[in-house]
Amino acid sequence: MSSAQAIGHATQGDATPAIPEPVRATWETQQQLPKVAYGQGCYVFDQDGKRYIDGSGGPAVFALGHSHPEVNAAIKDQLDRIAHGYRYTFSSDPLEELTAMIAESCGGGLKHMTFCSSGSEAIESCLKIALQYHAALGKPERCRFIARERSWHGNTLGALSISGFLDRRAAFEGALAPASLISPANVYRPPEGVFPEDVAAFCARELENEILRLGADKVAAFIFEPVVGAAGGCVPAPPGYAKRVREICDRHGVLLIADEVMCGAGRTGTWRALQHDGVEPDIMAVAKGLAGGYVPLSAAIYHERLRGPMYERFGGLLTGHTFSGHTLGCAAGVAVQKIVRRDNLLEKVRENGLLLKRMLSDALGDRPYVGDIRGRGYFLCVELVKDRATKEPYPRDRMLYQKVTRQTFENGLICYPVGGNVDGKRGDIVILSPPYIATQEELVEIVEKLAKSLGQVMASVG
Repeated sequence: MSSAQAIGHATQGDATPAIPEPVRATWETQQQLPKVAYGQGCYVFDQDGKRYIDGSGGPAVFALGHSHPEVNAAIKDQLDRIAHGYRYTFSSDPLEELTAMIAESCGGGLKHMTFCSSGSEAIESCLKIALQYHAALGKPERCRFIARERSWHGNTLGALSISGFLDRRAAFEGALAPASLISPANVYRPPEGVFPEDVAAFCARELENEILRLGADKVAAFIFEPVVGAAGGCVPAPPGYAKRVREICDRHGVLLIADEVMCGAGRTGTWRALQHDGVEPDIMAVAKGLAGGYVPLSAAIYHERLRGPMYERFGGLLTGHTFSGHTLGCAAGVAVQKIVRRDNLLEKVRENGLLLKRMLSDALGDRPYVGDIRGRGYFLCVELVKDRATKEPYPRDRMLYQKVTRQTFENGLICYPVGGNVDGKRGDIVILSPPYIATQEELVEIVEKLAKSLGQVMASVG
């Protein structure tokens, strides 16, 4: 794996980047999608009456499944009162209650937040909070961000600038801000010449080297996913990595941002994904599981030590949107989080996540095209390879993940296959991230349908 590289500059010449074939194929597939009719629990039904088990909670969103009666009731009750009291005119009970719940769930100093409507918006707000904090300290030159290859932080231009997902960046390269991308911390695919047990130390050292190369007085923050989602395939931080990164950032005055849009809010069995690693970030983003997909909702959360300088210098937080703190969204979030707490769903995710991983290993572990089964909680991935010994991925033109998408869907399973996890172009993974409410019987159904589908696909691929 190459060392850190500066990215985000304009492409050479005036040529328009070609649309990557995987992206084009995805667009073409979307034109043939069935129409959804309704959902119930872990199942979704289309207008023809076909039933699908939601083995990925959409894109790791539907934490409580579909049509949960208590969440629906809370949303309807809020609508009968008011849909949204504009955040800069009114506060609201749902806003204040959800703020307190999140601060309690985070623990430590992560007590302040701003609410948004998507993960991309939350990441954008995290970047702005980092910049505002340094500006408040009289250091506006601290404006550079360091992230990692094989990462995905969102679709806004700022979030794209710090994302290592080539196919999703290609059309926008000329407009992206400069950022540094260092090696992914992936034990299954370590940087070239690095032993798996040395990945944590190597990748942490690479971060410090890049901070020094740029000049510590120029770096605003390092951002990473504690468990990498779509771009890498449920890749957990190696043991000790997060603590090393925390120490390096502290040493150089660099803020640490945890992108927990996908892996947070309980998806990996702890409310904060970094809680597993014993590390507290300065800023973090949560989204998907926060309101469980019932109403769009996300949050950028920041440490109490950041608040003072920003409020003293600028009088408040300089990031916000029309729908920040949306009353209906917060009401949905409160309802979802109350159920997660009351029903001990984080404990269930931890315990059944281990069961699901064993089931996947039993069903698929001996198959020659399965290279790795990894992840935490209800956030697991199967990586497909052409050669288990060398870990060689299938050629890009095979579009294997697209074939898996179609076959699993045909067999009544919704999962989340993604391409390009190895180098941005090659590599095929299948993510499973079922609703937290999934029963053991439903987990069995998910595994059986995935095993059947992979067998069918690989028989056709040869």
